[in-house]
Amino acid sequence: MTDHGNATNHGKTTIHGNAAQRANTTNRRTLLGGAVAASVLAGSGLAAAGPAAAAGPARPAGAGGGPVIGILLYDGYSLLDPTGPAEVLSRLPGASVVMIGKRRGQVRTDTGDVAIVADRATHEVDRLDVLLVPGAGERGTTGAMEDPALLSWIRRVHGGTRWTTSVCTGSLILAAAGLLRGRAATTHWASAEYLETTLGVEYRAERWVRDGRIITAAGVSAGIDMSLYLAARLAGEEVGKGIQLAVEYDPAPPFDAGDAARATPEQKELALDLLARSQV
Repeated sequence: MTDHGNATNHGKTTIHGNAAQRANTTNRRTLLGGAVAASVLAGSGLAAAGPAAAAGPARPAGAGGGPVIGILLYDGYSLLDPTGPAEVLSRLPGASVVMIGKRRGQVRTDTGDVAIVADRATHEVDRLDVLLVPGAGERGTTGAMEDPALLSWIRRVHGGTRWTTSVCTGSLILAAAGLLRGRAATTHWASAEYLETTLGVEYRAERWVRDGRIITAAGVSAGIDMSLYLAARLAGEEVGKGIQLAVEYDPAPPFDAGDAARATPEQKELALDLLARSQV
């Protein structure tokens, strides 16, 4: 996981809103120890961002001139793939995160139990600073890979992004769109062989992999790691560290069972069975 890029600081943003909104902000700062946070932000030249400006027909507008981050939603995505990165990236000063679907409205996850609202349809957006493509179960991933209109949209938007990213099997979709030719990438461990042998992409067993302006993350939870790296590239390492602390991302799982390289065949079989049984 080598860093070849330069971080860009977008500078100071301002708080917008009415007196009630400002009061709510003050109350929340008090609750979260905001005096310390405010002094740190003031020292770094960054302030909290206000509500995003109204979206235009082609490119949603970011508050305070920050990056516009579009997260693609398609039927059957895995819940944490878009929401983990959204939690991190929405904390970037001045940033705007928008959920994008083939059409506006609810888009359901691979389990069918949860839906996220797409605020924009793909035909309404053709320019983004950052594009993120989440992964899914077999049904969702295959459906996206076999959707010519969706792949065309990904290619078109990628042409103008600063960063194009994926989580989990989202890299298979990027590959199907032709964006990973001659590149290295990662994906969910269960899809590594397919990515390499069928799609012709150099697979790297890393938590995240950057190749040029494309960053791919491994399975599901790895999207949080990738997003923190991306946050540092967009706004500087100190801001990235600040976001990590803000969301208290300091994993201490009860089991040491998350690395496929150390898992037994039986553990892998169980993991895949649990995924398959939970999906619709």
